[in-house]
Amino acid sequence: MSNLPKGKIYFASDFHLGAPNEATSLVREKLIVKWLDEISSDASEIFLVGDVFDFWFEYKRAVPRGYTRLLGKISELTDRGIAIHWFLGNHDMWIFDYIPSECGVQMHGANVEREWNGKRFLIGHGDGLGPDDHGYKIVKKIFRSKVCQWLFARLHPNFGIWLAHSLSGYSRSNTGDSDRKFLGDDKEWLMVYCKDVLKKQHYDYFIFGHRHLPLDKMVGPNSRYVNLGEWLHYNSYASWDGSNLELKYFEN
Repeated sequence: MSNLPKGKIYFASDFHLGAPNEATSLVREKLIVKWLDEISSDASEIFLVGDVFDFWFEYKRAVPRGYTRLLGKISELTDRGIAIHWFLGNHDMWIFDYIPSECGVQMHGANVEREWNGKRFLIGHGDGLGPDDHGYKIVKKIFRSKVCQWLFARLHPNFGIWLAHSLSGYSRSNTGDSDRKFLGDDKEWLMVYCKDVLKKQHYDYFIFGHRHLPLDKMVGPNSRYVNLGEWLHYNSYASWDGSNLELKYFEN
């Protein structure tokens, strides 16, 4: 789809609300709501590119408690006519129908292609892309399976949500600060992925999350890869005004 945006297009990813604890998450949630308030003055579309929550699972008659400020603000913006796109990430892939029906967002479970002003964008969370990370790719298929989701739903919410947060915290403690270091062009899996895609099809911009490191790199003569970073340390996001894509930081 090619069109002229009526306002700016905004992109953000990896809020990881719920981590590392409720008090810290609440401070971050209020900051995100403040950011949404500010950009709503000139936004035509907002892309939340995955891992908005550190964990989310919708039981048939229950959803995780909290996040009312964010969900309320998103509902307000969609009611005002601002389109909000929400991508499933590896931490919140178990969003089903509650958030889209309650908040009016458009859910995406895979990469999305868009075109504005003749510039082609490929947008996605970024997990499981590139040549490596084979273990996660297997885990992702399992977690996306209906059988796995049905089995997890059999757990009591008190236990299931506690278990998921514990595993997420364990994973983060093992990673430490290693995901905040640039590994080099040939070892950054998403950069390798972008270059492979360009061999078959041209995009002017690749926009991904997941990596947790804000990056703006050339991956071809006329192609840029922008990683949106995260909001645990950087408060980073990107904006497109119809001619320029910028990687920015909010109150950081």
